[in-house]
Amino acid sequence: MSGAQAGRARVVVVGDALLDRDVHGSATRLAPDAPVPVIDEEEVRVRPGGAGLAAALAAADGAAVTLVTALGDDAAGRELAGALRAAGVEVVDLGLQGSTPEKVRVHAAGRPVVRLDRGGRPGARIGPVSAAARAAVGWAQVVLVSDYGRGVAAEPGLRTVLARAARDVPLVWDPHPRGPEPVAGAAVCTPNDAEARAALPGADPGEDGAGAAGRRAGALARRWGAGAVCVTRGADGAVLGTPDAPPVVLAAGVVHGDPCGAGDRFASRLAAALADGAHPAEAARLAVAAATAFVAGGGAGGYAPARAAARPQPTGVPRTPGQPGPWAHAAAVADRIRAAGGTVVATGGCFDLLHAGHVATLRAARALGDGLVVLLNDDASVARLKGPERPLNRATDRATVLEALGCVDAVAVFGEDTPAEALRAIRPQVWAKGGDYAGRELPEASVLRGWGGRVTILPHLPGRSTTRLIQEATCRRAV
Repeated sequence: MSGAQAGRARVVVVGDALLDRDVHGSATRLAPDAPVPVIDEEEVRVRPGGAGLAAALAAADGAAVTLVTALGDDAAGRELAGALRAAGVEVVDLGLQGSTPEKVRVHAAGRPVVRLDRGGRPGARIGPVSAAARAAVGWAQVVLVSDYGRGVAAEPGLRTVLARAARDVPLVWDPHPRGPEPVAGAAVCTPNDAEARAALPGADPGEDGAGAAGRRAGALARRWGAGAVCVTRGADGAVLGTPDAPPVVLAAGVVHGDPCGAGDRFASRLAAALADGAHPAEAARLAVAAATAFVAGGGAGGYAPARAAARPQPTGVPRTPGQPGPWAHAAAVADRIRAAGGTVVATGGCFDLLHAGHVATLRAARALGDGLVVLLNDDASVARLKGPERPLNRATDRATVLEALGCVDAVAVFGEDTPAEALRAIRPQVWAKGGDYAGRELPEASVLRGWGGRVTILPHLPGRSTTRLIQEATCRRAV
């Protein structure tokens, strides 16, 4: 493990990587020899697909990611390997005796016209599990199997390694109808609704709804020997079932966008949350929120690994609940606000026990612009600022509370003494702080001046503080 990876969540993705090529152009005429549109090519975008997309998304979240996959010795394989490296993913290649699978999507005026599949023919041989693959899986804090039914997850030696890993670390298995069943002991398996139906051929095919999905999830958890099965249901969210408990229904926000890649976004976010110590139900909630935001942002077609990797990324920082990563999502929210001609406002703090003073500051900050990003101190930095008995609530819980406020558009967690690097990633036009900072130069002011931003001091409600609440509670308990 390199020094740059120290302190970052160690995620290993195992599965079939594909090369996705998006061809964008315009269609203004029909071909003279057939009633079909002629596409004038304007732009070609290349990105990792399949397990490669799941790995790239995890890397954009700030994790140290290794992908165990099989690439052909061909131009597409070399191009895919390069795209993965650009996304910050280390590749362990088992070798593929055949051509690298490639999907070419042609778009005209932003709408899909046709998809052309190349390579990756059934029956192509996957190389045997290597010492590098064994070492990678043994290094992981969490393992995600992203199966696209092309042979990697079925390799016998690799399955033995995965079964062993499932006893030591959380293992997430995203299955495929053409792939093998998950190994026993997986923490969470993530079939979509159609895959869950296909895996239980004896179930009533006409049975629909969250209740039916929950029953299928429980049945599959028992059949696969998994801790839980989370059945994803597109715009209807997901249902988490366990072998012996009632299912948990997780609603999704209503959004419109391209769902391509949403399953990879869901699985990669869920895996990262498990690595952070989240309970499976909480991890699934975060994954639903991340997948929803991903679809709203244009899905796989709207994702650019090279752009995401170019942003400053944190080290050793907890992930923000409901977001693709601690800075990447907040930066994307800020980009959208600016692109629409709006003003991005940011504020920061510990927000350990949310009180009326906090709410007043957040509302006032949001009123200064068109979107508010909250930069939240992680647990270690709160302890440095407030003392070893703080925080009372961990960063993931504090972020969850902030996200529930209508005046907050995004939350990002940072671990430094000042949020300078996070500010550089988000580039707000306004940095707002409470009135208790009035009369002194904020250390962030010089950072904001780098792109013409400004610092604004907001009114402060006297007598409201987390310290006072703690003292009051302690006094009352002593009486």
